Amino acid sequence: MSNGNIIPHNHTVKQLDRVAKNGYVPKVIWFTGLSGSGKSTLSDVFEKYLFDEGYSTYILDGDNIRSGLNRDLDFSDTSRTENIRRLGELCRLFLDAGVVILTAFISPFAKDRQTVRELVGEQNFIEVFVDCPLEVCEARDVKGLYAKARKGEIPNFTGISSPFEEPEFPDVIVKTAEMSIEEGLEVLKTEILKKFKIDKNAV
Repeated sequence: MSNGNIIPHNHTVKQLDRVAKNGYVPKVIWFTGLSGSGKSTLSDVFEKYLFDEGYSTYILDGDNIRSGLNRDLDFSDTSRTENIRRLGELCRLFLDAGVVILTAFISPFAKDRQTVRELVGEQNFIEVFVDCPLEVCEARDVKGLYAKARKGEIPNFTGISSPFEEPEFPDVIVKTAEMSIEEGLEVLKTEILKKFKIDKNAV
């Protein structure tokens, strides 16, 4: 809802200035996939690599965000959409600050991921589909959530009682059931690093 009394301030230092200083155009690297697919693990190892390479980075992880900023939201479809909308706005701020932002969220609905892509700009959004079959994720059940969902203790659980809409045209696919973490990292490095270039026309 717009408010005519809110007038954003036009600050002197622009994103273009941060790009020139940093030496790269920041991106949103959006990891999506089922619970237990390996989103958090992959985003963590890739952030460590980028950080060591001199990039300014930050990870937004689903459980961490829901423990603080979005702790008022449940897991209904409406709240899931609002969860991702807020994250999109947060990502836009990080981009303006010149930070490479990595996110690890189930983000099950294609329309919500598209909303973020449009919000931050097509050229700034890299969608990584962490592709792992449900049966593998459930067998891992690293947080014990699938067992609870099967018992009906967790409503609206993605993959069990709520759908996951796989990306039709993701920018990167990492098949975590078929490769090691190290192999997944190599896929990310190969597919994503070429996108980090100073291109003032992309800002």
